[in-house]
Amino acid sequence: MDTPAYRRVLLKLSGEALMGRSDFGIDPNTLAFVAGEIKALVAAGVEIALVIGGGNIFRGAGLTASGIHKVTADHIGMLATAMNALAMQDMLKRLNVPAHVLSAFAIEGVCETYQWWQAVHYLEQGRVVLFAAGTGNPFFTTDSAASLRAIEISADLLIKATKVDGVYSADPMNNPNAERFTALSYDETLQRRLQVMDSTAVVLCRDHQMPLRVLDMLKPQALRRAIMGEDEGTLIHS
Repeated sequence: MDTPAYRRVLLKLSGEALMGRSDFGIDPNTLAFVAGEIKALVAAGVEIALVIGGGNIFRGAGLTASGIHKVTADHIGMLATAMNALAMQDMLKRLNVPAHVLSAFAIEGVCETYQWWQAVHYLEQGRVVLFAAGTGNPFFTTDSAASLRAIEISADLLIKATKVDGVYSADPMNNPNAERFTALSYDETLQRRLQVMDSTAVVLCRDHQMPLRVLDMLKPQALRRAIMGEDEGTLIHS
């Protein structure tokens, strides 16, 4: 790999992306593929942090509709993100890539509790850091957690990995004429109400000048191309 354009990157990966072709849970082949992509980047000197959602294990909407309190449902969702982070940590370690799970709230005996300076220290040592449990607060998505953590660790780029190869004017699965944007501003993204990240996450990126690139994680070499600074997916910036 040539010299990367970005030294420190936070990757936001949806929990659904880990399901592969299944309807639930973690697909080992998908987990191995993502871990292999990360290993190649670490070998090239890129510092990688991850935030993984929990939607492959738990979705709170149905539970809250049945009467469970939103706060309780969000706490369950945070635990689901920790499960995904632990699975990715284990896969990375199998590939001889040192990795640490840092949780927004204490899960004693399972993983470490998040401290921003500890995360930066691990990254500087060439270790992968996985942020679990979102922000540690209900009513905030893992997208917002990813934006927050990227800012806290002074990442050079935030990557949102999805199942599509960028941001479109409409759902490309339902509209074959949907236009894919190669670049957008933060304000355009908010004004058009494009389904990239929730508005809180986008505003955080905008206010702290954190560039955001949206791409298809499962597209071969997509992650490498983005970190090399090539035109991959959609770049959202000022």
